[in-house]
Parts: sequence; C-alpha cells; structure tokens
Amino acid sequence: MKYTRKDAKAYTRANMKGIWAAALTPFTSSLAIDEDGFRENIRHWTEDLGIDGLFIAGKQGEFFAMSVEERKRSFELAVEATAGRGQTIMSCSDQNMDVVIDLARHAQKVGADYIVVHAPLLHFFKAQDETLYEYYRTIAEQVDIGIALWSHPDSGYLMSPQLCNRLADIENVVAIKYSVPRAMYAELTRLAGDRILVSTASEEEWLDNIVELGWQVYLCSSPPYLIQTAADRRMREYTDLAFAGEVEKAHAIRDSLNPVREALRTTRPAEKPHAHQKYWQELLGQVGGRVRAPLLELTEAEKAATRAAFESCGLQRAGAPLAKAG
Repeated sequence: MKYTRKDAKAYTRANMKGIWAAALTPFTSSLAIDEDGFRENIRHWTEDLGIDGLFIAGKQGEFFAMSVEERKRSFELAVEATAGRGQTIMSCSDQNMDVVIDLARHAQKVGADYIVVHAPLLHFFKAQDETLYEYYRTIAEQVDIGIALWSHPDSGYLMSPQLCNRLADIENVVAIKYSVPRAMYAELTRLAGDRILVSTASEEEWLDNIVELGWQVYLCSSPPYLIQTAADRRMREYTDLAFAGEVEKAHAIRDSLNPVREALRTTRPAEKPHAHQKYWQELLGQVGGRVRAPLLELTEAEKAATRAAFESCGLQRAGAPLAKAG
C-alpha cells in the first residue's frame, strides 16, 4: 500500500483514473489456474491496450468457484504482473465476514492498491440499511486499504444513494461500483462525489458519464480487453478524447464500436457469459481457457456463431497470427 488510512480518499482521487477492467481468470484443461496465461493477459491488457487498472477475482473472475487460497494466489499474481504497469483492486466479496477480512488483509499485505466488497445476500430485510452500514463499517475497521463498495441486483436488492452517501463518510471507503439505473448513480454522484469515486460497469454509458457527471474512472467490466486490440484501441481513444474535452470526436469513435458490441451481445448465450467471453479472448489471441462448474461451456455451434460474428465485426488486428481457438 502506498498510502495511509487517513490519506486513502485523497490517494484514490489522485490515482484511480481511466479504464479499469474486470479480469477473467484463465483455467487450464485440468481446471487449474493458468498462471502463465494470466500473467500474459495482464501484460497485454496493461501494455498493449493501455488499461489503467484491473479488478481481480470478482464475478468475471469466477471467485465463487475458487478456494480462498486460490483467490489469494490470484491477488499475488496480479500485483506481480502489474508492477510498474497498472493498479489493482481485489475482490474480497464473500458471504462469510471472516473470509472477507482475511482476503482484505492479504490484499493489503501483498501490495494491492484497493479492495472491493460486494453487498452481501441478506436473508432478512428488516433494518437493511443499518445492517449494511455495520457490515461495511466492521470490514473497514479491520484494514487500512481503500475499500470500494459494490451494489448489484445479484444481491437481491440495491443499496440506496442515501445509504451509500452515509457509507462514504467512512475514512477508508473510497469508491463504489454502482451497478444500478443511471438516475440512482447520478444522484449518488451529486450526494457523495466529493468523498468517493462513483462508477458503473456499463461501457456504453462511460463516455456520457465522463461528460455529464464528471467521472474519472470506468470501474469496470470486460469490454476494455474484448472490444480492443493492440492495433485498435478505440475505447482508449474515445476515453482520452473525452477527458481532453473533444466530445464530438469521442462520440464518433465510441459509436464506431457498435458493430463489435452487437457481435458480442447477439452471440452470447444468456447462461454462458464467462465461456463466451473466454472464447472471444481466444479469438483475440488472449488466454481464455475453460470455465469451472457450475458454469457451462459453449457448444461447437455456439463457437461457430461467435467466430463468424467476430470475423465480421470490424475489430482491427495486428499482423501477428491469432491464437488457435477451437
């Protein structure tokens, strides 16, 4: 950690900027973590694609299918691989509070920049806001590292802007990944934007949120490495243009990616997002690999449809041959 607890908010505002991507975890044919593949993906994402930070071992990373020790190992690999290249935010989400705190302490120990903790599933809904406040307050008291909140419909509820505004007063709560309707995250930006960085996972809304809400960070999902190549960094380009105030040019470049977005959207089986994204990675020459149970693999027909859409979507590829994707 490069800052003290009392400096967490200021450090985050000065350093958590730009494009952050949620990493998929590559698994080998035997379902072990592909450590070399993970390192190479991180090198490609940070060096070739210009991604500023990585969200490690979240839902995209299949944390729910990994042991605590594997999650800790993924933290270590990411810190090592991003050294001098980018920043990290480690997902410590779990239903067990002791596991969350154990992971948070490990992330802090190995040199992660921040952690993120998903709002937990709640089986009783009386005094929900007070329960959630105590949940995050308790975690924050156990570590010095900056904490990002994360509210998503998967929890069975959404944290209100008013609750998040209250949580923003906690000394080392520094950001939120707020996967909610735009009216809610705009309201939270108004309420708490002076104390925490607000972001959401929608790449298609990112440019408008820079321009209209003054956001500084995309936090985060997989598009930064699925809709870009070393030869075609349009998300990086439109982001930089927007930050520079060249909004019309930024809009034109963002909109030019619509065929790529459509190719991804129309070929992704609803129940197989991880397998689909990993196959798209392989088509791009990245390391995708298998998914772990209970996730499902693509059928050969689904791969063929994805491959056809990929070939016609307009992504420009460098001269190096693509990795073989079966």
